[in-house]
Amino acid sequence: MPMLNEFPGDFRYVLGLQEAVVVGMADGFAQVSHTTALVNLHTSAGLGNAMGAIVNAAANRTPMVVTAGQQVRAMMTMEALLTNTDATMLPRPAVKWSYEPPRAQDVPAALARAFHLASSPPAGPVFVSLPMDDFDAEVDEAESLTLARRKVVSRTPPMPGPIADLARRLSSAVNPALVLGGEVASTGAIEVAVALSERAALPVWTAPLEGRLCFPQDHPHFQGFLPPGISLVSAALGGHDLIVVIGAPVFRYYPYLPGAFLPEGASLVHITSDPQEAAKAPVGDAIVGDARSALELLTEYVTPSGRRVPPRGRPQPEPDLVEEGGMSPISVFAALAEAVPSHAIWVNESPSNSLMFQDHVRIGADGAYLFTTGGGLGFGLPAAVGAQLAAPRRPVVAVMGDGSMHYALPAMWTAAAYGVPLTVIVLTNREYAILKWFGRLEKVSGIPGLELPGIDIRSIAEGYGLATRHVTTRDELTAAVASAVSAKGPTLIEVPIISTIEDLNR
Repeated sequence: MPMLNEFPGDFRYVLGLQEAVVVGMADGFAQVSHTTALVNLHTSAGLGNAMGAIVNAAANRTPMVVTAGQQVRAMMTMEALLTNTDATMLPRPAVKWSYEPPRAQDVPAALARAFHLASSPPAGPVFVSLPMDDFDAEVDEAESLTLARRKVVSRTPPMPGPIADLARRLSSAVNPALVLGGEVASTGAIEVAVALSERAALPVWTAPLEGRLCFPQDHPHFQGFLPPGISLVSAALGGHDLIVVIGAPVFRYYPYLPGAFLPEGASLVHITSDPQEAAKAPVGDAIVGDARSALELLTEYVTPSGRRVPPRGRPQPEPDLVEEGGMSPISVFAALAEAVPSHAIWVNESPSNSLMFQDHVRIGADGAYLFTTGGGLGFGLPAAVGAQLAAPRRPVVAVMGDGSMHYALPAMWTAAAYGVPLTVIVLTNREYAILKWFGRLEKVSGIPGLELPGIDIRSIAEGYGLATRHVTTRDELTAAVASAVSAKGPTLIEVPIISTIEDLNR
């Protein structure tokens, strides 16, 4: 409360009803706005509530300053109620930096440092614990202004020598490939990646489990999303003799599917701004530096190529298949691809249908895509609210599983209270289909707790203030989405679907 006293008019305050929801909203906002978000939480219990979302933000490389209140200094030693007894330890290792100022006068310097660190590559969340009575302290105004005006420029290009060597290897390779990750998007380098791909005739993959649009998915050089298994990545990249990975780990793997890390005869070069990411890669050479700078230098140095890039196959259209229980997911995604404007921001948290979504929703350069690379549910709905707040003139469509919806339901209140024109598509199969798939992969059976009967998601949404629709055909869905994306407030569209188990090996 003291932090918010006499709240300044040039700040924007957005209320969420639960801490993980607030962090998820800030995650989506920061990614879309390309700014560092500030999140204010309750003390230790509130920080604990938020930890899953902070883990997601760390994996997403989202620049974010997280603050949490602390008991007044006079009562911290006796551990009075709401004291965070080890405030800097609780959020680790999910944050880049965790700090509690030793004096009230040090709060401005701590916050300034936090913002610089959060936005410096590799970007990510940082944490500052703020004792409640610190806000009554007097600080030196001139010193505070000096801190506020400091600039830290942290974009570090890679050394040109190794990039020139890589450009020569690309020019002489028989069948090279380019694999891109989220750092390409966060540095605003998608158009540079397109230029490199076209100049060097490179087929382009998105790295496994990537959470952002790194390359236009309707571009003829785009090959799709790499699968996350060790052996599956190797198989997907078969035939390539040089693989260049920029702005992504090498690689995000899940589940454990052992095998060769690379296809026979292939070598790999990894470019990342994160020295730790470079060091932990299981295979390949690494160059540490800014993704955009690396792409610009490669485009300048590489020799133009006349190689032919094989086109990615288009998915076969499917009729408006409706069976007892609902539509097929393919029919749903085909309808969404038709109805959603090209400049929309897509958020996906329907785990059992992700591969079909990627096959049928081809997002172009005008669009955007958010997906959590951390693997924790509860990201999609609040991130979509935050994305819409960051880009109020763009439609935002969140594709949610009915299980995923229940990790962050209070985000609907914020959407309704702030008039956020969000479109939420809930694919209802009344089960945890992704866990059934995983059970089949692990050759286990008889697992309890995988059914989700008795949930009326439309009634819940209406209780929070959303408009709702229930659709059962492709035509109904297309019409409902067209109406929702032009509405002035949030709309939830429930679509019963047929459960499917996708084949990760395809």
